Amino acid sequence: MKKLILAASLAALFSAGTALAETIKIGVTPGPHAQIMEKVKEVAATKGLDLEILEFSDYVVPNQALADGDLNANSFQHQPYLDNQVKDRGFDIVSVGQSVNFPMGIYSKKVKSLDELADGATVAIPNDPTNGGRALLILADKGLIKFKPDAGLKVGPADVVENPKNITFAELDAAQLPRALDDVDASVINTNYALEAGLDPAKDPIGREGEKAPYINVIAVKSADKDAAWVKTLVESYHSDAVKAFIQEEFKGAVIPSW
Repeated sequence: MKKLILAASLAALFSAGTALAETIKIGVTPGPHAQIMEKVKEVAATKGLDLEILEFSDYVVPNQALADGDLNANSFQHQPYLDNQVKDRGFDIVSVGQSVNFPMGIYSKKVKSLDELADGATVAIPNDPTNGGRALLILADKGLIKFKPDAGLKVGPADVVENPKNITFAELDAAQLPRALDDVDASVINTNYALEAGLDPAKDPIGREGEKAPYINVIAVKSADKDAAWVKTLVESYHSDAVKAFIQEEFKGAVIPSW
């Protein structure tokens, strides 16, 4: 009888624990964001929060899925990109915590330094306004082009006022930029796509974005959820020492914790 009572008690306890666990669907892009979120999932599970991680292959769908209620949160974008999406698409989405920084890099299979870029060189950049502007700002920081002083972050090829090397800009989908390296003189590539292509973002770039650039990634949720208890747990789990240690060990400077 005692064994039966003990078994029943354990079953009841297990059921109660399961009921207390809350499942949250969170969208990420493949590569580092997905890998990091798997570690966050481990930490969150100890706090009673179950994460269902869904991967998206582009930068557009995760915000739409969040706005439509197919996701509870996402973690894949930097703040300027989110701001641009909210402005252009009217999403009622907000950031609730910083995650990591992926310094963008300039890669090439044809030259070993930016000085070697020939007159009329073709440089590939992302075709979305935010990341495209980010790529151009890196080129400007390296002295290859110049903008008007008040150009801001949302610059495009048309905003270039000085281009001494007569660089031609090939605007491509961000995921296609590594594949374009055979066809262009250089390509400005987001870290996650560089890693997927087998590039080393810490060693391979011939030019790299500064760590203090304004493109720190964020965790985003619908505005109505920003004060929810699970959001606090999610952010605390992400900002844990275990996740920071994982990022530093796994990516060795290619991805930088931002908390």
